[in-house]
Amino acid sequence: MQFPTLFEQRMRALLGGAYADFAAAFEADSPARGLRVNSLKITREEAMTMLGEEIIPTPFSPWGFRLTSERKAGSDPLHHAGVYYRQEPSAMSAVTALAPARGERVLDLCAAPGGKSTQIAAALAGEGLLWCNEYVRARATPLMQNLERCGVTNAVVTSLDTAQLADHLPAAFDAVLCDAPCSGEGMFRKEPEALAQWSVENVELCAARQRTILDAAAKTVRAGGRLLYSTCTFAPEENEQNAAWFLATHPDFEAGDLSALPFGQPAFSVAEGFPAAAGRRILPQHGGEGHFLALFRRKGAEAPSFSPFIPPKKDPYAAEAAALYRAVFADEPQGTFVTVGDTVRLLPPALPDTALHLLSAGVAVAEVCKNRLEPAHSIFAAKQAAQCRSVISLPPDSPALAAFLHGEAISCDEALSGWTAVAVGNAVVGFGKAVKGILKNRYPKGLRI
Repeated sequence: MQFPTLFEQRMRALLGGAYADFAAAFEADSPARGLRVNSLKITREEAMTMLGEEIIPTPFSPWGFRLTSERKAGSDPLHHAGVYYRQEPSAMSAVTALAPARGERVLDLCAAPGGKSTQIAAALAGEGLLWCNEYVRARATPLMQNLERCGVTNAVVTSLDTAQLADHLPAAFDAVLCDAPCSGEGMFRKEPEALAQWSVENVELCAARQRTILDAAAKTVRAGGRLLYSTCTFAPEENEQNAAWFLATHPDFEAGDLSALPFGQPAFSVAEGFPAAAGRRILPQHGGEGHFLALFRRKGAEAPSFSPFIPPKKDPYAAEAAALYRAVFADEPQGTFVTVGDTVRLLPPALPDTALHLLSAGVAVAEVCKNRLEPAHSIFAAKQAAQCRSVISLPPDSPALAAFLHGEAISCDEALSGWTAVAVGNAVVGFGKAVKGILKNRYPKGLRI
């Protein structure tokens, strides 16, 4: 690969003797292809059985794999069922470093298209709260689609300026991921336009913007909470130097420790005040495209500052939605049923009371159709087969499954009746209505193959 002359000079100065390995990785390998198994839908072992020799474990996440073949997600029933998320392997490293735990309130500040958000959601396992913010409104739509496909029920989606979000949610989160927009030097192999558009001026512009975002992110972290800053670029101005700036200007934070991570290498000693152990560098020779991670902890200890959401005293469809849920699913609903327009949503228990405009919250359970309720696709996508009272479970290569994903009616056991899930193994992909041995298809038209 032919680098811009100035970029090559900068990288030689930064890497020293390791530059030869860096350049060789660009020449020897194609862009790293990977996927992350979605633990909300399936076990790691089940996925490995289904995907077989196509995947090789990577060190960036216990649920992460490198693809050995070109798997076309758009026509793959396993992808439609949310069994996996296509993700560059080293992109999984940021959430691994943040280490979200069940029950935590986590903010993904720059969330689209949803790779890191869905990874956080899997770690939360349906508990706590995931707040996904994407400043560019057009990018929030695929984010919400990916959250739905992956079966996430405890997420909020907003499209707000980071300063506005920080003003409304001070000290509200146990953990915050700030995967900031960057100059994208780590994307040179995947996106040739990033290489063509590279300049020192753009690096400096990105670094300044990142400091603004980091400053807002700091306000949302509770005392005792943690902030993980990440980029997919190599420039020290956007990485170690910004991390050092953050510690110098935010004395209520201290450096974390990422030295135990099983991938990459310590940060470079190019910025006074930022210890190498608090950062991690992933270079192409490490098996990924290129990432930088820095962990900060807010001093002290204090629970997140949240005023809980108070549902309306009278909701026209809440009771009916609860009855429909219990008729279709075997588990108990977690949260509050609230009617929003023509949709009844199940809002997560940890939802805060806020005046902020929400694009989405919780999961759609039912749609109002001529003053009665019918199940929504989203709630089925959030279930495993074992949680459904009526289910058709099909193998990935089943002709019936292919027909269902095309939007066709399929044959089913005549003993089945009513709203029935369709699953790939244990992962539900959609639903239909079983009537006398025929499943009438309810797979959304916009998702059909």
